[in-house]
Amino acid sequence: MAHVPQDRVDEVAPRDTRPEPPIKSMPQADIALRGLYEISKVLTAPSELEITLANVVNILPSFLQMRHGAIVVLDAEGEPEIAATAGNTHAPQSGTRRVIPQAITDQIVATGTPLFIPDVRKSQLFQADLQTSSSSGTIPIAFIGIPLKADHKILGTLSIDRAGDGATDFRDDEDTYFLTMVANLVGRTIRLHRILSTDRQRSVHEQWRPEKSPNEGRTYDPARHADVKIDGIIGESPALKQVLETVSVVAGTNSTVLLRGESGTGKEFFAQAIHKLSRRRKKSFVKLNCAALSESVLESELFGHEKGAFTGAISQRAGRFELANEGTLLLDEIGEISPAFQAKLLRVLQEGELERVGGTKTLQVDVRLICATNKDLETAVIKGEFRADLYYRINVVPIILPPLRERPGDIPRLANAFLNRFNKENDRALAFAPSALDLISQCYFPGNVRELENCVQRTATLARSRTITPSDFACKKSQCLSWLLWKRADRSNGGNTIDDLARVNAVPVGLRLPASRIGASAGNVSPLAAGDPNDPACPPRLTERDRLIDAMDKAGWVQARAARILGLTPRQIGYALRRYGIEVKKF
Repeated sequence: MAHVPQDRVDEVAPRDTRPEPPIKSMPQADIALRGLYEISKVLTAPSELEITLANVVNILPSFLQMRHGAIVVLDAEGEPEIAATAGNTHAPQSGTRRVIPQAITDQIVATGTPLFIPDVRKSQLFQADLQTSSSSGTIPIAFIGIPLKADHKILGTLSIDRAGDGATDFRDDEDTYFLTMVANLVGRTIRLHRILSTDRQRSVHEQWRPEKSPNEGRTYDPARHADVKIDGIIGESPALKQVLETVSVVAGTNSTVLLRGESGTGKEFFAQAIHKLSRRRKKSFVKLNCAALSESVLESELFGHEKGAFTGAISQRAGRFELANEGTLLLDEIGEISPAFQAKLLRVLQEGELERVGGTKTLQVDVRLICATNKDLETAVIKGEFRADLYYRINVVPIILPPLRERPGDIPRLANAFLNRFNKENDRALAFAPSALDLISQCYFPGNVRELENCVQRTATLARSRTITPSDFACKKSQCLSWLLWKRADRSNGGNTIDDLARVNAVPVGLRLPASRIGASAGNVSPLAAGDPNDPACPPRLTERDRLIDAMDKAGWVQARAARILGLTPRQIGYALRRYGIEVKKF
């Protein structure tokens, strides 16, 4: 039975990197949701399958009472191919089993249902294993085994066991439900890895085959190469390549996809890419922004309506689900729909059936669903703002799109692409100077690709020569709209201290991030600690107190002038002076 290779053991997440153990006072549902979130992050991380499965087993003790855990993956002949195990070091170690008995695996695979055994000492399935152990032990051991499934095919088993005190009755319902959801995620991950591995082997084999004509013997293959190129998506960064590789694999299935990422990361582009690479590419790609419509209008848009269903319904109308039949439907901003409408949507996703508003006829639809959001759905579920059952329904294959700050090498490529489009549309022949590309490559761009496109278009429109230099950018002229928006939004918070401005976690657009801050998202940024807001290339050098004194010196110790220099209010300046004990000079 294969295990994680010894030379790769250092890649498995060490025990001290697991999430903190759940607080005992937390509700069970919150612990389970937190566990699913952490496990989904492990499963979507780029790593070999053996390492991924080992990390999953290692993280389970943080959310379950367990002694040992194991994931066994079976090959095409039903023989164990991969075995990932973990044990709780705080549990008793006498009579431990590192691999579950073959009889247990056979029964779970044969029945395709979860298996719960309150005490393995009393089970015939464990007798052979107990007889070979040095001691059968006196402590009752409970066992839970779950089949790993994907597309109705059993790929292996997920199991845990735990010791009791002899007086406690184990309740398996909640843990079985939690482990079943984990097993579903693991099963889909195994299948995706196998699809990708098979395709890579096919690609290597085809390199040695004689050349054929372009159309001879060609079959649809959405993931022909690991290095995927998709029209409209530009970049060579590792973060983007990982997403493109996942997209190419997922496109060949009918699995529901949840695109997650910050605003402006291109979720609609990736949804279109999944559709174009899928078997549904010849059918319709329909999209709808759920946040832009009220609940009543949203219901009519998605399900359609009959004539006379409401005021203004002068004729029958097909909804987006009908229009996307046998095609793909993108529901953007899925996290913004109301709880009442979530229940209606859930029925369509589960049953594939709907009725038009005002109608009684049940319609069958076959739709590949892609959802997109920049909202923290896990927090919304905990707060009761988003249904947990709908969350599990749409979060089948989550794809997290990287923000632009994690793709710095892609910024020049994107900027040149946007400039070429501008030149074509406006009959211009502009080009970036190398120093200009260096400048924008170090900007933060919280609006991501969309904001970069706006920046390029604005700069190209106002450029006075054919070569765009750093001086052409708005941030060099104190006219960066994002910077002004950041300041105004912060002032609207009603803050009256300099520290109040530190509530904004993102560095303003146009400010270069020091190397120690790149990728940080939890650090606070204060205008007095930041660089010159008029110079994006100026990293922070002075403390807040030093910058305040420097501004007061430049302003002749007039607080109103110093406030204009720092982009604050006179009241904030006065408070800061008192806070730092700075005596105002009088002339």
